[in-house]
Amino acid sequence: MNPVVVVHGGGASHIAKDRKEMVRQGVLRAATAGYSVLQAGGSAVDAVESAVAVLEDDPEFNAGCGSVLNVNGDVEMDASIMNGKDLSSGAVSAVRCIANPIKLARLVMEKTPHCFLTDRGAAEFAAAMGIRAVPREQLVTERNRKRLEKEKRGKDAQKPEPQKNLGTVGAVALDSKGDVAYATSTGGIVNKMVGRVGDTPCIGRTHLFLGAGCGGYADNDIGAISTTGHGESILKVNLARLTLFHVEQGKTLEEAAEVSLGYMKSKLKGLGGVILVNKAGDWAVKWTSESMPWAAAQAGKLHFGIDLNTTSITDLI
Repeated sequence: MNPVVVVHGGGASHIAKDRKEMVRQGVLRAATAGYSVLQAGGSAVDAVESAVAVLEDDPEFNAGCGSVLNVNGDVEMDASIMNGKDLSSGAVSAVRCIANPIKLARLVMEKTPHCFLTDRGAAEFAAAMGIRAVPREQLVTERNRKRLEKEKRGKDAQKPEPQKNLGTVGAVALDSKGDVAYATSTGGIVNKMVGRVGDTPCIGRTHLFLGAGCGGYADNDIGAISTTGHGESILKVNLARLTLFHVEQGKTLEEAAEVSLGYMKSKLKGLGGVILVNKAGDWAVKWTSESMPWAAAQAGKLHFGIDLNTTSITDLI
C-alpha cells in the first residue's frame, strides 16, 4: 500500500491576497497532521478526523471556529465521517457550541446504533460523551460578523448565489491496511436560515434517496471522496456518490471528477470541488469554483495548490 491523505479547504469564489498564505499553511498543516497519523500506523479514519480537526481549529476556514453565521448571527455546523472498510458512518447537523463537530460525528459512528444526529439530540449526545461546550463567542470571528452584515445588505437570504458560499473542509485517506475513509465539516452558508442543513452531513448508499452520498462517501472497493461547493446543488446531483459511480464504471478519478462537476455546473450552474483517493493510492483534486485550497501527502512529499494550474511539491519534514 502507498498511504496518502488529501485535504481541501473549501471551494471559493475569491481568496484575498492577504489570506492566501495563511490558507496555504492551513491545508499544509492539515495534510501533514493526517499523514503523521498514517505514518504512525493509524487508520484512515484516524487520519481524516485529525486532518479535519486541524482545519476546524483554524479561523481561516468555514468550519469549527471559522464557521460563517446564520441569519441570527449564530454558528450552526454540520459534519460527517465514513469508514470504507465496513461503510460505518456518522454525521451531525445544526450543532452549536462545539469546537470540533468532526469528533462528534465519529462518536455517532462508533458509540451509537445511528448514522445521523441533529440539533438538540446531537447536543445531548455530545454532553453524554463528555464533549465540553465552548462559549458561542469562541466560534464567532470578526471577519464572519462583517460577512454577515455585508450579506444582509446585499441580497435576499432565500436565494443564495451558487457562485458564493462555497466553503467546506474535508479529507480523504488510504491507510497501510488498504482501508479508505473521508471526513467533511462546514459552517454552511452565510446568512442561512436557522436549521438549514446542506450537503456536508449527508451520507447515503443509493441514488433513490435525496441527499444520499452528497458531502462524501467511502467504500474500500471504490474509493473515498469529500466534496465542497454550493450545498443545495451538491444535494440535488448527489455529487459524491455520482462521482464514485463513474469510477465504478471504469473512469479514472480525474475523469470521474470532471464529468460529475461538469454535470452539476451545466445542470444547475452549481460550482464546487472534490478530492478523491482509491485503494491503489491514486488521488485526484478537481474544482469548478475560482479556487480551492488543497494539499496531499504521500511518499514523503507534499503536493499543494490554491488556484487552477498552480501545483507545488515539497518534501515532508
